[in-house]
Amino acid sequence: MKLNEIIKVLEQFAPLQLQESYDNAGLITGNPEMEIRAALLTLDSTEEVIDEAISSNCNLIIAHHPIIFNGLKKINGKNYVERTIIKAIKNDIAIYAAHTNLDNVRAGVNKVIADKLGLINTKILFPKKNLLKKLFTFVPGEHAELVRNAMFSAGAGHIGNYSECSFNNEGFGTFNAGVGSNPYVGKHGIRHREEEIKIEVLIPMWKERQIIKALFDSHPYEEVAYDVVPLDNSFSDVGSGLIGELPVALDEISFLQHIKKNMQAPMIRHTKFLDKKISRVAICGGAGSILLNEAIGNEAQAFISSDYKYHQFFDADGRLLICDIGHYESEQFTPLIFAQLLNENLPTFATLFSKTNSNPIKYFH
Repeated sequence: MKLNEIIKVLEQFAPLQLQESYDNAGLITGNPEMEIRAALLTLDSTEEVIDEAISSNCNLIIAHHPIIFNGLKKINGKNYVERTIIKAIKNDIAIYAAHTNLDNVRAGVNKVIADKLGLINTKILFPKKNLLKKLFTFVPGEHAELVRNAMFSAGAGHIGNYSECSFNNEGFGTFNAGVGSNPYVGKHGIRHREEEIKIEVLIPMWKERQIIKALFDSHPYEEVAYDVVPLDNSFSDVGSGLIGELPVALDEISFLQHIKKNMQAPMIRHTKFLDKKISRVAICGGAGSILLNEAIGNEAQAFISSDYKYHQFFDADGRLLICDIGHYESEQFTPLIFAQLLNENLPTFATLFSKTNSNPIKYFH
């Protein structure tokens, strides 16, 4: 199977446009046209993982963390990043990373954590803004359904859990077909009046091109009238973290035991107990301390994340329980997302879970 076929599946789920500005998600090494035998799914693409890929006859590694995060000016093997890249290239192994773009989609990294903990009624903790646009177009009435369906199929009209959303208004348009034109209706040199439907749909900015193509392909007019307007609205399906509810409230000790068991966390650093039952829980895989105020503002009784510094624990200020379960522990189940995506969309393609524990942090019990 061609690498670009696999990348298409991954990026339809977690578009690269959703990664943070500091990130380096996408194809790290490899040619998109290369033939892929099998993929090794992992959290990190380290030297040991490259060795595992070689021994497993996999020539693609799909990881959550990009092995190249900051720019490389030289590649001479002086550190683990350069050695990993050299070994991957020498052995013709492609490396692909889905990082903050996978964090930011609703069904991504945090959904896996929520499922492991049994959270229900989940929603994005901190939705992103400036990702939505409004598309307006004008269509003859008898073609309106065809055009709507084409735009819906291309990704327009989604609002939360609702799809095929549009607003439609009847009116009329006028035009005078000039020399060289080929009008669908009307005659050259005579102003024509046509009963039309104004269709309005929301479009995510990373699907704008394909939606406009669908509009043009389905529209009967030679010249398609349309407007695209950027919106400041929050996008409820894209953003950082999740917040949800436990089916049954737990006391704080039982809650920590629940986390430890289901997230396979050998240790949990936490703030002092508040002697309160916990039912509303905010989560963020990886380093999520920046979302603490969002968790508090959304009335979470606990916030699960990682990489908290000493002074940041004070910021809880008795308002909720911070639970730092470790970076690796919070994201270790991410390869499950890759496996499900590829199994559903490319069922004959071979995938293997990496057996390498890439956690650089060890615990002395």
